[in-house]
Amino acid sequence: MSSQTAYAPQFRLQRSSLFVPATSPHFFAKAAASAADGIILDLEDAVSPGKKEAARNAAIGALNEVDWADKNMAVRVNGLDSPLTYKDVTGLVESCPRLDLIVLPMVNVPADVAFVSTLLEQIEGGLGRDAHVGIEGIIETPLGLENVSEIARAGGRLEALSFGAGDYAVGMKMRNRKIGAADPDYAVVEPGEDGAPARRHLGDQWHFVMARLANACRAHGLRPRDSAYADFRDLQGYRASCLRAVALGFEGKSCIHPSQIAIANEVFSPTEEETAWARGLLETLHAGIEEGRGAVAVRGEMVDLANIKLAENVLAKAERIEARKQR
Repeated sequence: MSSQTAYAPQFRLQRSSLFVPATSPHFFAKAAASAADGIILDLEDAVSPGKKEAARNAAIGALNEVDWADKNMAVRVNGLDSPLTYKDVTGLVESCPRLDLIVLPMVNVPADVAFVSTLLEQIEGGLGRDAHVGIEGIIETPLGLENVSEIARAGGRLEALSFGAGDYAVGMKMRNRKIGAADPDYAVVEPGEDGAPARRHLGDQWHFVMARLANACRAHGLRPRDSAYADFRDLQGYRASCLRAVALGFEGKSCIHPSQIAIANEVFSPTEEETAWARGLLETLHAGIEEGRGAVAVRGEMVDLANIKLAENVLAKAERIEARKQR
């Protein structure tokens, strides 16, 4: 593999990333007008085999002709198990200055990332393109998860990793039929006492995958993003999955329907209470530091210098969200 120039991953607000089939141009204007942080035009799963070339051309036209304002613009290309990846990447990067990210499905080994990174380097070098295109890899196979730490440190153009629950469930031969949803069979039973009925406690069968992916991303400076949730009518379930993801440190979640956007934006944004807590904590801690104290009491809880980073993370995200609103 050829050597690559140093690439600094870009900060991108990715609370909500709306998937739009590239073969559905009637959705483009609505997607552009939506509140989604980013759009992912899809050339892969949402496109039938006979329409792949037409989808690529439609994506190129959409990127060049639609006003996407300040959204992160990405295209999910066909995977490396197909003969279409290089055509997708070359066609898009050569023709679309507005392209921000290539979303690469079925990432199984670090070499998958290295190949597309090198391809991007060569195309951009030939074009003299200054705005560099990043990569978001999708971990959606048992092999990809097995290698996720090595993939996360692959470098190149890799900025983010996202979880693909549908194909992962296929690879694991799970019986779960709703992509991204909890499986009611994944539960433990607590026997009732004194004749009371037993109680079932639903578990989260995705926890292991998500925790491992998020940890690998944070260890190597990448953004972790959560999977799509197929039942767009189940907004309560979608919200619950967002809350679990943010609790594990994820940056955001995919949306397959506009009704999911507002929920993702809300859940993956700091609340007013969190922001006020962060500001108050920083003020108190800095005052304590000036007085020579390394730890201070805040609302009955001892906090120290380690809490500064927690508070700064909250405020940094809040400020970036506010800055986007002002554009």
